Amino acid sequence: MKKAILAVTAISALCASALLPANAQAADSPLFPAISLIAGFLNQGIFPESDLYTTDDDIIINATDGVELAANVFVPTTGSGPYPAVIFINSWAANEYQYLTEAARFAEEGYVVLSYSTRGFGTSGGLIDTAGPLDMADLSAVIDYLITHFDVDPNAIGAAGISYGSGISLLGAAHDPRISAVAAMSTWGSLTEALYGQETPRLIWGELLTLSSGLTGNPDQIIRDTWNKVLNREDMASVYAWTDLRSPLNYVDEINANGAAVYISQNWGDNLFQPNSVLDLFSRLSVEKHIDLQPGTHAGAEIGGLLGGGDTHVLNNVHRWFAEHLKGESGAMEGQKPVHMKVKFSSGYQEYDAFPVPQATTETFYLQPRNLFRNGQLSDTPFQSWLAKDNSINSLFDTVASTQVPLLSQILEQLEVPVLANIGHIQRSNGIVFESNRRWSDMQIRGNAELSLMVQPKSDNLHMVAYLYDMNPLGVGKMITHKPLTVHDTTPGETLRVDFPLTTVAYDVPAGHKLVLVIDTHDLLYAGPQGVRSIDFEFSSGEQSTLTVPVL
Repeated sequence: MKKAILAVTAISALCASALLPANAQAADSPLFPAISLIAGFLNQGIFPESDLYTTDDDIIINATDGVELAANVFVPTTGSGPYPAVIFINSWAANEYQYLTEAARFAEEGYVVLSYSTRGFGTSGGLIDTAGPLDMADLSAVIDYLITHFDVDPNAIGAAGISYGSGISLLGAAHDPRISAVAAMSTWGSLTEALYGQETPRLIWGELLTLSSGLTGNPDQIIRDTWNKVLNREDMASVYAWTDLRSPLNYVDEINANGAAVYISQNWGDNLFQPNSVLDLFSRLSVEKHIDLQPGTHAGAEIGGLLGGGDTHVLNNVHRWFAEHLKGESGAMEGQKPVHMKVKFSSGYQEYDAFPVPQATTETFYLQPRNLFRNGQLSDTPFQSWLAKDNSINSLFDTVASTQVPLLSQILEQLEVPVLANIGHIQRSNGIVFESNRRWSDMQIRGNAELSLMVQPKSDNLHMVAYLYDMNPLGVGKMITHKPLTVHDTTPGETLRVDFPLTTVAYDVPAGHKLVLVIDTHDLLYAGPQGVRSIDFEFSSGEQSTLTVPVL
């Protein structure tokens, strides 16, 4: 069935390309990068042509266990060797043809560029290993092949990829010291956090990954089994063992020891690999490093660049990074500071020396209970009362607070179309609202807002989703960030404190607007416990609930 679907899709794509004007399929056509990328996802290589390089699409690399890996290579025809080399590693559900236009750009700049399909994808053999030990051995075998068969400098080899390929690149830098530089785009720090952060299954992304692996590749059964364990919260020890082995965050010491220079690109709206653990990884690296952070969904900024031919901030920085660290071109990064943040719904990037942003200070808001006449408050003074108070919500229905359409809403954010909610329409029985005073000046948020809440679950588990909004004078909230939280095996009626960070973000709340926190119990992105549940939010002078926000 899978082969039939792919065959029909490939034939349709090729027929459609045949109907395009011939000049649209020429390498210098503005449509060529998109045509090449789309055909590549269907395992059809459409190579750009140039006198500056030669190509070979018939490469087979033998892995250490005998699995055959399909690959292609671009070799410069100008200059003299040994050449620096770049290895491109495919995204999940993609293959060796994903990066052809970027490979051509690098070859024109004097790099030998080899792209390969990871095991289980494209026409490579074996089963998908999900960045495990077999993938690490495969990457080393690819490096062996590159050094043996081409005139490359063994001390100037880079590994690059988007999503799946980015994680393999980072993990490869920990396992093979011959990798001198990495470009990891839409990567992950902790695979555990990606699938089960705050003990909450990432429902949409988890299903999408398992489904796509079966449609376009040959998945190991452990992939579906692991995801089912996450969904059902079964044998989590085996899940953690599997995901920890595949988490670059657990190999920081090895990356630092091997010394590979690390470039990272990450998107604020990436709800598969949310930026928090990636920035944790970045902050622990002691090697040469740079990170670009911008709006968009998972791989949105990077795939958008591939569709448009690569002239984007991210892809241009990848070229600069490799020029500096593989070619030795001092100053190729043009003096950029290590951290670049593009503020949501703004133009241009802001530069910082480190993350957390050194200039940021913490603004603390104390949560005050709602009453019959007003919402809860985000106050700059602690709650004071002789009597403790509580506010209750239940999970019978969702509220208008939401990340909205999975994937699409974050793509639209990249196009400066915000996720909106009418705060006044939030049902009090199903959600609770806390709002600040109107801001007299801009509030420049840079980093991780954090919640510390006193709550009393009424069942044996607790599940909530927190949303932070920028609310205008008309009561319309523009979503800044969000985060889910699940706590299992709670005691009904027992009060507990829960602490969790919201997703990292850069956002400016304009003067005249209010900062608004909304908490409810549903979001399409996440799987929560079954059944109707109630939560009491507890307020007392001795136990404060707070929202802390890093601001400039």
